[in-house]
Amino acid sequence: MRHLICRVVLLIAVAFFLGAATSEAREFAYVSLDGENRIAVYSVDEKSGELSPRPDVETPSPPGGLTSDPKNRFLFASLRRAGRLASFRINDDGGLTLINTVEAGADPAYVTTDRTGRFLLTAYYVAAKVSVHRIGEDGSLSEKPLQEIATDTKAHAIMTDPSNRFAFVPHTGPNAIYQFRFDEKTGRLSPNDPLIVSTGANTGPRQLAFHPKLDVVFFDYEQACAIAAFDLNRRTGQLSFRERLSSVPDSFKETRSNARIEIHPSGNFVYVANRGHNSLAGYRVDSKTGKLTSIGQTPTEPTPRGFTIDPSGHFLYAAGQSSDRLVAFRINRKTGALTRFATYDVGKQPWWVHVVRLR
Repeated sequence: MRHLICRVVLLIAVAFFLGAATSEAREFAYVSLDGENRIAVYSVDEKSGELSPRPDVETPSPPGGLTSDPKNRFLFASLRRAGRLASFRINDDGGLTLINTVEAGADPAYVTTDRTGRFLLTAYYVAAKVSVHRIGEDGSLSEKPLQEIATDTKAHAIMTDPSNRFAFVPHTGPNAIYQFRFDEKTGRLSPNDPLIVSTGANTGPRQLAFHPKLDVVFFDYEQACAIAAFDLNRRTGQLSFRERLSSVPDSFKETRSNARIEIHPSGNFVYVANRGHNSLAGYRVDSKTGKLTSIGQTPTEPTPRGFTIDPSGHFLYAAGQSSDRLVAFRINRKTGALTRFATYDVGKQPWWVHVVRLR
């Protein structure tokens, strides 16, 4: 009897261990290659941050912007040259299975889902519009957009705020940020009042990042090479300018432009990519006021068009579009400083980097 009890206890322990092992988080990194028809796939060692190559995924045409739904079941890609959008299922091993592609419009520059993961929002650099596609239960995109709204040239990003009630679209052409209301039940956008926030000549608001706790939104200015902070009225969804800081040293006078902005999951740091200067500018964010303080620039690969911070907030991965390489940095959680620890040859013209955590 004693031996039987021991065997039962042992079986329960083994089952518990296996259950715990299968529930452990697994991270995968996806890198879109503008010079090829493929997305490079890597598994991420969550302790060291090192990347290991997985089988790549072919795409119908060169992929651009990448995003995933909040539950990381599906990956969505803009196919900028083809004017299409693609949906993939994220498999348990991190691989991707194409679900469908749909006609979109000229040069879809940026894709993201709303906070429910039921709708895909897209900003179009050439078509000068934004669109909303419905996402099916199986991850498929609706053949026709639920809604299309003409905005202005060089719409470069779109994102809903943490409440999922408002959406913002920065445009590098007219130096303007468009403000919309968003209905998460219907997926429809409607103009807010005012519709347009002017950022001034030669600024070029490009992308944005919401603070996870404060009512503050950060934009990178492509032409001005700067970061700008705006207060967000959580009741009306209106933006009001707060401050602006340069992303490059005053002594740097050569050609440069911003590319991407990302905020640390803690909200304590925000980073901006500097093309031309080939660096990542870092800023400390005051946890109470949201005020920015520069922590300097960290050299990276030439033309850092895309970068991302992994969900744990320990690592940052930056793509060098001109060098065909990806750089891995370790993030100091106290100071925000970046320490380079690995470099990977990923393929021709890495454009976007996206990391997901599966369970």
